[in-house]
Amino acid sequence: MTKASDPGNHIYAIALGSNRPLARHFPPRAILKAALGRLKEPPFKLVAIASIIETRPIGPSRRSYANCAALVESPLPPFAMLQALQGVELSFGRRRARRWGERTLDLDIILWSGGRFARGRTLQIPHPQWHRRLFVVRPLAEIAPHWRDATLGRSVAAQLARLTRAKPVDHIPAPL
Repeated sequence: MTKASDPGNHIYAIALGSNRPLARHFPPRAILKAALGRLKEPPFKLVAIASIIETRPIGPSRRSYANCAALVESPLPPFAMLQALQGVELSFGRRRARRWGERTLDLDIILWSGGRFARGRTLQIPHPQWHRRLFVVRPLAEIAPHWRDATLGRSVAAQLARLTRAKPVDHIPAPL
C-alpha cells in the first residue's frame, strides 16, 4: 500500500467506470480522463492512475464500460470522501436510477489506508464486491498490487491471480 505524503491524510483506492456518453464527442473514456483530472484538485491529490480498459456490462445495461482505478490522497475521512466523490459524479450528470444501469460516471471507494470502515449500507470499506469483479481488480493490481484487503487478508495481486487462473474442467467419461 502507498503511504500518504502528509501523515494527516488517507490513501483511497477508487474504481472509476462509465458507459454512457455525455454528448457525441464525450464518450466514456473521455469522461474517465476528465474525472481523473478532477481527482487532482483539492480536496483530492491523485497519486497513481491505472490504464483505462473496456469491459462488458453487468446487469441490464448493454453498453460496454470504460473502467480504471486510481489512488487518491485526501484529508477527508471515509464518509466525507464518499460525499465528495458523489459530488464529482453529479457534476458529470450521474443520476441514480436503477441498479447496474447505464451511468455517465461511477466512483467507488474500494480500499482505504485505514483498513475497514462501515456506515450502514451507505458505505462499506473494503467494498463488499471488489474482489469478485475483474474490472476492478485488474486495474487496481496495476497500481497497488501489494495492498491487502483488511477483511480478506489477500493482496490485490493475489486476488487477481485467483480470478484469472484456469479453472478445472469436469471430465465426463466417454461411453463404453
